[in-house]
Amino acid sequence: MKSTSDSSINQTLTALDDYVLLGKSGLRVSPLSLGTMTFGEEWGFGNNKDACRKIFDSYYEKGGNFFDTANIYTNGDSERFLGEYIADKRSQCVIATKYSINPSTTEALAGRHTRINPNAGGNHRKNMVESLDASLKRLGTGYVDVLYVHLWEYRTPAEEVMRALDDVVRSGKALYVAVSDAPTANTMANLRGLTPFIGFQTRYNLLNRSLESDIQPMCADLGIGIIPWSVLAEGFLSGKHSKEGGKSSSSKRKGQVNSHFKHDKNWLILDEVKAIAKECNRTPAQVAVNWTLQKPGVTSPLIGARTFEQLEDNLGALEFTLSPEQMARLDSVSNPKEWPFPHDVARNLDKLTGLGIGIEMPPQFHALQKLRTSKI
Repeated sequence: MKSTSDSSINQTLTALDDYVLLGKSGLRVSPLSLGTMTFGEEWGFGNNKDACRKIFDSYYEKGGNFFDTANIYTNGDSERFLGEYIADKRSQCVIATKYSINPSTTEALAGRHTRINPNAGGNHRKNMVESLDASLKRLGTGYVDVLYVHLWEYRTPAEEVMRALDDVVRSGKALYVAVSDAPTANTMANLRGLTPFIGFQTRYNLLNRSLESDIQPMCADLGIGIIPWSVLAEGFLSGKHSKEGGKSSSSKRKGQVNSHFKHDKNWLILDEVKAIAKECNRTPAQVAVNWTLQKPGVTSPLIGARTFEQLEDNLGALEFTLSPEQMARLDSVSNPKEWPFPHDVARNLDKLTGLGIGIEMPPQFHALQKLRTSKI
């Protein structure tokens, strides 16, 4: 079922140095962000310092500038490695790290005997200050460009979180703030003149499109750039697994990817991804990333490469453009059977009200934001 012209297939979607603005800010970032959770071998699925340096260098030399890490990744090695790599090029790099998750808890869960510090986790002011200071020390820098609230723990009042984040920005230790995997408090920040979130990081891929139910239009309304993670669904959409192959993975993260094997619909989605990849002479991973890049509101999907070859494959997603017909096929096969109320009703507004109009996002939050920065 091939109807895409060669000219459409060969049309470059964007480039790594075709920078976009992150949310309602002037911060220029690459259209693909390099996730560094694989920097280090402490968690069993990453790589050593030399191999990770090769990945970093390749991404950077192609114009990439947006690096994502967290205080807990590979027990701190991710930040330590990244700090060494950026030492002589700090101003050229946009560094995003996170706080919230308790390192002493993750150590205990790993079976290491350690005293759990109850204040070393959560969104409160004490943990924010101490976690960020520790991250800055590991990164070897005086500031991070973006500080994420890693998750919302529903204990610290939103007023405390937003006030403390504003203080961190005013101190110069973080230039911008963002939030991961959680609702946002931007309305409160705007009303009180506090620093608002400019980015929202969340799971989003062809197997899980829950982002679209309400968070996507909310981000557009509040001026928050979307930074999806798990765009390959823990590697399922890379095409290296097969339904006939025993539905198992030898990966250190096999529990995560194997969870996708039990749903027949996921295999139908993967079949369509593979079919379109064959049409485009591309890999399934490149098709999955390209689809994500073209979705409204998406600023810079995270790519997490364990090997140099995986990085090169993912970056190839920028070199072509899925046609509207191919995008529609992927949308159709991956469309959730049910949307939660009231979003199931909202998606049928035209039928219910006869308005004959769709819900439009602000121009700057269309796919591949129109507010591109000019190259000099």
